[in-house]
Parts: sequence; structure tokens; C-alpha cells
Amino acid sequence: MDEAVSSGGATFPAGDSAAPNTWLALTGGSIGIGIPLSAGAAIACPDRPVITLQADGSAMYTIQGLWTQARENSNVTTIILANQSYEILKGELHNVGAQPGPDALSMLNLDRPQLDFVAMAKGMGVPGKRVEDVTELMRAIEDAAKEPGPFLIEAML
Repeated sequence: MDEAVSSGGATFPAGDSAAPNTWLALTGGSIGIGIPLSAGAAIACPDRPVITLQADGSAMYTIQGLWTQARENSNVTTIILANQSYEILKGELHNVGAQPGPDALSMLNLDRPQLDFVAMAKGMGVPGKRVEDVTELMRAIEDAAKEPGPFLIEAML
């Protein structure tokens, strides 16, 4: 499941060299579909592991889907790509020619307080881990794939 939005541009071509897989992407211009769509995919195909590439900003629209993953014991690894910003919305402002000032731009940052997706996941019954570099990320994905059930990885960008 791909809802990486502004941080995942390089991930799609990587799928060409991956083992056979199904690539589900966000629908139209909607944001927030990644976590619930991955729960649905795991329920529909319980014999197939699901990996979700999820932007942090759009995750905030439907974070409660992690609770569904825990409740259904869905085999989903959710990777939160945490750039700590609604970067896609900043891009859309730029695309329409807007010149937002510092106050407007500050509303699109995911800080004050900084989000802790591992803590949010734990509160909904999903174990998780925060990673700071690619080596840690690869190790966390491999570890999550060995265990059934949901797992969240917060990848700091």
C-alpha cells in the first residue's frame, strides 16, 4: 500500500525489481486512505503480508485504523515516513501560486508537540519502533516480516 505522498517518489520504481506483489495506491487526491486500506487488504488476503508506506501527515487523518489492525491481528507492517510536515499541502500551495507567510506555513508543520507514532500505535495495540537511518529501517522491516500481526515503523526523514 502506497500513501507515501511527497516522500515516496523513488519507491514505485523499486517495485519493478521486487518479488511479485500487488501495488495499491491512494485514490485520486484523497489523503488518509493508507492505514485503513492496508487493514482491508490484510483482511481480504490473510495469507499475504501487507507493507504500507504511509506519510505522517495523511496518517493523522485515519490513525485509528491501527486499532482495527490490532483487533483483527492483521499482518500489516506500517512504515510511517516522518518528515514532520504536511509537505504535500505546502506543495499544493506552491502549485496554485500562493505565497504563504510564516504563520500559514507553521500550521503545516507536525510539531508543537512533535508526534510520536510509536506511542500512538502502542496505545492502539500495535507494537512499533522508531528508526533513524536506512540500515535500521531495513532491519526493522525484516524483523517485522518474521512476526505475524501488525507492526509500525516510524522512519524519521
